[in-house]
Order: sequence, then C-alpha cells, then structure tokens
Amino acid sequence: MPDRQDDQRGQDEQQGERRARLARAQRELLTALVAAGPHPDGFDPERLRVQAAGLIAKRRSLVARSAPHLVARLGPRFTGIFAEYAGARPKPPGGSRADALAFAAWLGVPPEAPRPGRLARLLRRRSG
Repeated sequence: MPDRQDDQRGQDEQQGERRARLARAQRELLTALVAAGPHPDGFDPERLRVQAAGLIAKRRSLVARSAPHLVARLGPRFTGIFAEYAGARPKPPGGSRADALAFAAWLGVPPEAPRPGRLARLLRRRSG
C-alpha cells in the first residue's frame, strides 16, 4: 500500500512535468512574438503577427527616443529598417538604450550622432 510520501512524490513529479510543459509553451510563444519563430500550436497566426508587429512598434518608439539622431538620419526609412532589424533579433538586455546601441551596430554606424552625411554614406554602402 502506497504511503503519503509516495503520493507526495507522484504529485511533485506531475507538477514538475506540468511546469516544464508550460515553460516550453511560453518559450515557443515568446520566440514567435519577438524572434520570428514558428507559430506555436493552438495560436492564430494572424493574431500572433499583429501582436509581434505591435511589439516591434513599441521597441521602435523607445529606440527612437533613445537615438533620435538615427531617426533623423534615416528619415522615413527608419520604420522599415528598424522592422528588419527587430524582426530577426530579440530585444537585448539593458533596455532601450542597449537596443539603440545594438541597432546602430547592426547598421554599422557609430552609436553617437554621426557627422552630417556619414550615416547616409554608410547606409548606401550597406544597401549597395
């Protein structure tokens, strides 16, 4: 006859398995939302796309506040270029300033406001 300790161990194991499944599902969802990962089962792909776009827009807004010189230099291209950057990269640890620095590094430009014309030349080389 099983004793209370055996029952408790069985319950603990089941709880551990449930937590592991939940953690795996959360990782899959987060990857789909912020790192262009595959859509997890049970989620509407269109809703995930809309939510992911909203998260990128929020990131873009925060980076724009942290690095207005990049916005000024990129002009209307900022939105599309940032979407390309953010769509393939999760937000780095360290907040919006770290994201702005990583974006500048991805662009291949100095993290501080460059001299006039330098960013445009760097971007032409990158796209050309």
